[in-house]
Amino acid sequence: MSLRPRSGEHVPPLTAQIARASNPGGTTAMWVRDRLDGLWCDEDFADWYPRDGRPRLSPAQLATVCVLQFLLGLSDRQAAEAVRCRIDFKYAMAMELDDPGFHHSVLGDFRDRLTEDGRADRLLDLALVRLKEAGLVRERTTQRTDSIHVLAAVRDLTRLELITEAVRAALEEVAGISPHLLDELVDEGWGLRYGRPVRLGKNPTKPMTRILAAGDDGVRLLEHLYQHGADRTSGPRVQGLRQIMVQNYHRDTAGRLRWRTAGKEGGPGLPPSSWAIVSPYDTTACC
Repeated sequence: MSLRPRSGEHVPPLTAQIARASNPGGTTAMWVRDRLDGLWCDEDFADWYPRDGRPRLSPAQLATVCVLQFLLGLSDRQAAEAVRCRIDFKYAMAMELDDPGFHHSVLGDFRDRLTEDGRADRLLDLALVRLKEAGLVRERTTQRTDSIHVLAAVRDLTRLELITEAVRAALEEVAGISPHLLDELVDEGWGLRYGRPVRLGKNPTKPMTRILAAGDDGVRLLEHLYQHGADRTSGPRVQGLRQIMVQNYHRDTAGRLRWRTAGKEGGPGLPPSSWAIVSPYDTTACC
């Protein structure tokens, strides 16, 4: 197959209009497009494909799908379905609304091609330069360009969504099994925060306030279940919330809840990226 370049692609007007109307606060996929447009272009993949043969899918689009798949903890089938069905994914990849997408096996083929002849390192070198330009990676004496560290830097931007969605998932699980346990805990404020899937957009207001509020809610929920003896019979989403809380927060010497940071800043840092949970619905979906 040959390469069909798509550099300089703009989001089709109708796709942009409907994506913005249906998701006024934005989504992770839309955030990636808005902040990282140009992370890769098809010319970056020119030496991966022959000059003749049947035109191939845009490799820049496939690379974008792989990033979103990593951020959201999706399987190949789920990622391909999202491309086919989700407006925000079509926005992220500058696709027309009627574009049918591709078969999920294409992603596996793309990753196989990525591992050949040091291509991953060269591609991530380009990504690192563009991440710096977007202000998402700070200058240091040495920059790592292996896939785990670069993609983890991008994934860190969604940790707030992960925490909030983990609390919501645990609440839904408890409500489905023992709803009476939530009577003394959940009020209207909880309903506003966790009544629907989390979509914080690209620039959530007061992110640190949200981070600490979600952490406090997670602690309150877990302590409430412990006090009622429900922690011993809790399901996988409650257990997942407990793991995600430990992964993202720590207590300082005064006992206050603190957000873990990659640079540690006087406290414990983040766990190894290979251990990090990226989805409250599948704790095995790690980096």
